[in-house]
Amino acid sequence: MTGARGLLLVVDDNPENRDMLTRRLQRRGYEVAEAENGVQALDLTARREFDVVLLDVMMPVMDGLETLRRLRAGHSVAELPVIMTTAKGESDDVVQALTLGANDYVTKPINLPVALARIETQLSLRRAVQEIRRLEADLAARNLDLEAANDRLSVSNTRMKRDLEAAARIQQAFLPGAAPAAGGARFAWRYRPCDELAGDTLNVVPLDDRHVGVFVVDVSGHGVPAALLSVTVSRLLSRMTDGCPLVRRGSNGSSALEIVPPAEVASELTNRFPFDPETRQYFTCVYGVLDSSTGEFRYVCAGHPGPVHLPKSRAPVRLQHAGRPIGIVPASLAAGGYTDHAVRLAPGDRIYLYTDGIPEAANAADEQFGFERLEEILFATRGEPLQSSVDALVGRVEAWCGQAGVADDVSVLAIEL
Repeated sequence: MTGARGLLLVVDDNPENRDMLTRRLQRRGYEVAEAENGVQALDLTARREFDVVLLDVMMPVMDGLETLRRLRAGHSVAELPVIMTTAKGESDDVVQALTLGANDYVTKPINLPVALARIETQLSLRRAVQEIRRLEADLAARNLDLEAANDRLSVSNTRMKRDLEAAARIQQAFLPGAAPAAGGARFAWRYRPCDELAGDTLNVVPLDDRHVGVFVVDVSGHGVPAALLSVTVSRLLSRMTDGCPLVRRGSNGSSALEIVPPAEVASELTNRFPFDPETRQYFTCVYGVLDSSTGEFRYVCAGHPGPVHLPKSRAPVRLQHAGRPIGIVPASLAAGGYTDHAVRLAPGDRIYLYTDGIPEAANAADEQFGFERLEEILFATRGEPLQSSVDALVGRVEAWCGQAGVADDVSVLAIEL
């Protein structure tokens, strides 16, 4: 990828619009090239590899729709994301552009936060697809002799399986590795997709020498679309680099990083992943920050099941809080609906984060596993090591579902002080 964050091409016949958008994007760290019509855009894309094209619809010489048609003749949707810019009310242009292979669109006048969120989404999806394709190519090369011996149907099935396995490995790469050092805190987790690819993800992210961020995410739906969004969200929340919403530069020019409150993180996610009427994808999440020195666990729930707090010597307590899922309504409606909550863990206390694949798991009689059984198992395994407790919970859910198997992804992340 060229440039600090990516190489963008802005195509617009209006020099003022083009210059204003270019300067605003450059201030955000992007490298930007400009074209004033479709002919110039085709010439530039033939000579340089762009990460995203922002293409105006109405232009002289060659309009945006014809330009898009010619771009798609040589570049797939995954290879070269194209975001159309169109005037409000021009729904026919939007429909035609999406039919021709546009990845997304924004309306004029351009709302910069929305445009940035959609650019970042396309960049993340492009990177994920490139990683999958590189793995696919490597695997295909090593098995070329076997593919040649099979008929066309066998080849097709084999390649499909490889694609899914490669994508699953990419997802696995974003799961926690070794447990971080955070005072006396311990962490355990289980991640069980119901298919090759999952919409669930989780991670443990050290923020400084005493604070650790933890999150569990559940994307709506299944398959490749859910997995791509899951990887995108996990990548955003797991990498302590500029642009990560978990930390920010200190005030008054300080170079030290400050930890962002969980409610603000949820609000930022609504800006990064706004409501999209085309895909209608959304996700729920619970994100929390553990202060290992004080035992305070501060968290936010965005449409996600509340954590279960298991004191060392008392019955478990399910912490229930409201909060809209991310991306299910426009950001302007959802951003103000998040509130930080806190619980203080004493030594020996545990807290469990999980996806709804556990309480909603159904047996052969279509009876759900439920929260009561969840809490009973956690209490019954209170004396076992933390990982054993997590494994026992997932094992009971699998046994509850029987031969039919678990119909949804199951993820659990537990903390013990």
